[in-house]
Amino acid sequence: MYEHHSKPLAPPKEYYNRVLQNSIWGALIVALSLFIGILGYHYTNNLSWVDSLLNASMILTGMGPVDPMISTTAKLFASFYAIFSGVVFLTTIAFVLAPVAHRFLHKFHLDEK
Repeated sequence: MYEHHSKPLAPPKEYYNRVLQNSIWGALIVALSLFIGILGYHYTNNLSWVDSLLNASMILTGMGPVDPMISTTAKLFASFYAIFSGVVFLTTIAFVLAPVAHRFLHKFHLDEK
């Protein structure tokens, strides 16, 4: 996907295209993760759709849940969703920033020569 370190730096248009594509994929991953959380909170804790959205959003952004979990199933879901959300957040940030990091390191490598 990215140019080899022995190849010249990609033109700016190609670089911006990579950043845009990775950002779109990142947004889709976050949207899918949010959807999973909404469904989970709605069906395991009997929350309304809006309250489920609020709880899923808060967990996905690292803020913590808003509503108390009333059942063991809801507590288990919230635990696994919190772990899942942390992994998704870190992975998505890395994925979105990959073109930027690659370009920086590639340029640094070319400047070294």
